[in-house]
Amino acid sequence: MTIKGIDVSSFQPEKYKTSGSDFVFIKITESTTYTNPKWVAQRKTARDAGLVTGFYHFARPGSVSAQVDFFLSKINLVDGDILILDWEDRSVSNEWKDSWIKQVRQRTPGHKTLLYCNLDFWKHRDTTSFAGDGLWIAEYNGKPGKPDIQAPWLFHQYTDQPIDTSIGNFNSKAELRTWSRPLIPA
Repeated sequence: MTIKGIDVSSFQPEKYKTSGSDFVFIKITESTTYTNPKWVAQRKTARDAGLVTGFYHFARPGSVSAQVDFFLSKINLVDGDILILDWEDRSVSNEWKDSWIKQVRQRTPGHKTLLYCNLDFWKHRDTTSFAGDGLWIAEYNGKPGKPDIQAPWLFHQYTDQPIDTSIGNFNSKAELRTWSRPLIPA
């Protein structure tokens, strides 16, 4: 594993440091009422730097379909964009999580869909081990790229200092880019 990336939200500036990063995940929405006001500029910063980009939705209790609609209505997808569910609210069930991922995958063929959660959610709240196309696990254990789980993972968020930083389980940015752009059957 040699690739590293960050995630940003409205807490970070529109133009953030990209040197040393291969990818960035950007918060776009939360529930059906919040949109990160900086996300478009943050996407431009990422794309101008040639980073692989992903976009995430912070789940809250409520209609799964309404939150999928809200999230997808904000994005003008391009090839290689990765879509992510941020599962941190204890009031959001495992069934809700699974349904969101399935709906997004069905509506966005050709785009990878991931689950982001922390170690506690993965070990104690998840009941299906369903993470769509891959798991992005958060565990600040001081061991980048070595989360304390047996399940396969694609990204390990290992610190939030000075910014949320993750290791990708890919040998290179080129390998990540190839993975994120699957061939769509004709």
